[in-house]
Amino acid sequence: MNLKQTWRWFGPDDPVSLQDVLQTGASGIVTALHHIPHGDVWPLEEIKKRKKIIEDAGLTWDVVESVTVHESIKTQTGNYQNYIDLYKQTLRNLAECNIKIVTYNFMPINDWTRTDLNYNMPDGSKALYFNWFDLAVFDLYILKRKNAKADYDENILSEAEKRYKAYTKEQLEQLKDIIMFGIPGEKKQTVEQMQEKLDTYKEIDHAKLRQHLKYFLKEISSVADDLDIKLAIHPDDPPFDILGLPRIVSNADDIDFILSSVPAKSNGICFCTGSLGAGKHNDLSAIAKSIGTRMHFVHLRNTKRDEYGNFYEADHLDGDTDMYAVMKEILQIQQKVNTSIPFRPDHGHQMMDDLNKKTNPGYSCIGRMRGLAELRGLEMGILRSMNTTS
Repeated sequence: MNLKQTWRWFGPDDPVSLQDVLQTGASGIVTALHHIPHGDVWPLEEIKKRKKIIEDAGLTWDVVESVTVHESIKTQTGNYQNYIDLYKQTLRNLAECNIKIVTYNFMPINDWTRTDLNYNMPDGSKALYFNWFDLAVFDLYILKRKNAKADYDENILSEAEKRYKAYTKEQLEQLKDIIMFGIPGEKKQTVEQMQEKLDTYKEIDHAKLRQHLKYFLKEISSVADDLDIKLAIHPDDPPFDILGLPRIVSNADDIDFILSSVPAKSNGICFCTGSLGAGKHNDLSAIAKSIGTRMHFVHLRNTKRDEYGNFYEADHLDGDTDMYAVMKEILQIQQKVNTSIPFRPDHGHQMMDDLNKKTNPGYSCIGRMRGLAELRGLEMGILRSMNTTS
């Protein structure tokens, strides 16, 4: 059985239209109601409206990415129990519309983080990039986080100081905007808001945040089980602590904790080769095998690291991740379940005509279409090989 080929779409304001998506080879859509504030219930009528737009274009809404977890739930402060109850109602509303895969993440304060959204590749295309030196510039001199120096070695501190002195005000402002870019269509936070949120994590370490995630999952998984919804937690991006915040979905041990501590049938993983692959500590094929049939959704992309742990997003079949080995493991899992596991080409280089267009970072059309085409070919070759040798 093949994987289900899907495409992330940010809604009617996405520069990539649904007509464009039809021409890529994808048949399913991954989207979310990004205009709904974090923590609010997704109204049934809004879900139906988005679903109709997708279906009228000849596509299906297969995966929600994401129903955002409110910060109060992560920190267990304020009226967090109410936010969990609201989350449950959103799940009920989605199930009523027969949307049964829900992705979410548990990254504190900031979502995915990069330091350059237009990293120049040798072929003239542009990629997303993460650099520890520039992150330290932001952390030390823009965010001005207390005791931040303790989290970096001397090489990073020295280089960050040099860069800070050399950067213009415009470059520093641009760096700030990039690191705090967030998700397209969602409200942007300010440095001051981030500083305030950091205070709520003063007493929260990895162990405590794990327990908060466990509590949240126990609360929502019983509802998801009843609704036949599959939950898919997305790994931390990048898969290591940043800005003094604990990350708890970054490695094989984290994933084992999530799956073993809440063994509900609904509790599963969004297996992202880009997020996990950015950490050299991760063996992606082994992690995929350990997840097994609790792999509810798949993101496929590749990264290339340097000696400092900086990385750029490489072509889908290039980079440090052996995509052949990973795809083969995923397809072996696929044959054990009776429905197609959805995957999407995650991110892509801005290239060709898209270089002259306004695009969401990582989500231009042509680069992702190239990735999808390569991944579809790889999938077909492995499936043919598996059928021949079985």
